[in-house]
Amino acid sequence: MPSYSSPLLSLPGAVAADEPDAGVAAHYGDLFREQRSLAAGEGFVDLSHRDVVTVSGDDRLSWLHLLLTQHVAELAPGHATEALILSAKGHIEHALYLVDDGTTTWLHTEPGAAGALTGYLESMKFFYRVEVADVTAAFAVVHLPAGSIAADPPGAVVRQTPYGRDVFLPREELPAFAAAHGPAVGVLAFEALRVEGHRPRLGRETDHRTIPHELGWLDTAVHLHKGCYRGQETVARVHNLGRPPRRLVFLHLDGSEVRLPEHGAPVRLAADGAEGRALGFVTTSARHHELGPIALALVKRNVPVDAELLAGDTPAAQEAVVEA
Repeated sequence: MPSYSSPLLSLPGAVAADEPDAGVAAHYGDLFREQRSLAAGEGFVDLSHRDVVTVSGDDRLSWLHLLLTQHVAELAPGHATEALILSAKGHIEHALYLVDDGTTTWLHTEPGAAGALTGYLESMKFFYRVEVADVTAAFAVVHLPAGSIAADPPGAVVRQTPYGRDVFLPREELPAFAAAHGPAVGVLAFEALRVEGHRPRLGRETDHRTIPHELGWLDTAVHLHKGCYRGQETVARVHNLGRPPRRLVFLHLDGSEVRLPEHGAPVRLAADGAEGRALGFVTTSARHHELGPIALALVKRNVPVDAELLAGDTPAAQEAVVEA
């Protein structure tokens, strides 16, 4: 949806987010209070800028099983999963967050991604009995945190995960949902908890050559005992014969720095200083209500796990997310 603007940006204190989350609120006036609300299972996050796609038809699950990295041929109604679509060389092209309601598979993906995604899916329909639809204009995603006791809207499709519930609801119901499920929490708080949880995001933790092994997505979005999808040969080869060229790390940033390193900021060995060779890049940085400034970064696999790093100009200590 070009130039999308959520109706919830009219709520008191709302400050609009920047790309890639433009169109919804970054925060509503108190970032740390909003993080604490999410951590306590309270409030909701407006994710209505994300794209929503549905796949219906009798063959939908068996057909998606052939295209995705995840085993979905027997996906039970109401069971949430994640999946990727890879290039022929195994690079990540799409990250999908799915649930099936018994007749239709619902998924959400990154803002602006539905066009390319539905184009690819349409090209792969052949003789299968499936219908693919970009329903972003009609349906929105909101997130209820883990532990929330808020009731789901009647008739809504819900995707239950360990870190909360993604609710698909008609866009015209967003204001009523906000009134019933407040307080509203901005995407900066949601992103800070995502970074804390080491959960990768397409377009932040990925670039044009990222493979699933580098981000730990083998654990949540890839089924290693199924084949028959594009890029499967790369997944199997790297898993069985070698290790990925890069790995995701979690960074504790020096709290004395005023600015957070931006997405794409180079990561270097602290011993080499600011003029040292870049060994990776910062993917997402955030201010956490308990941990202080934190970040995720993608670095070369041979960077020592105990090495002190510079994230941009900020000293950083690392924790391994993916094994070296």
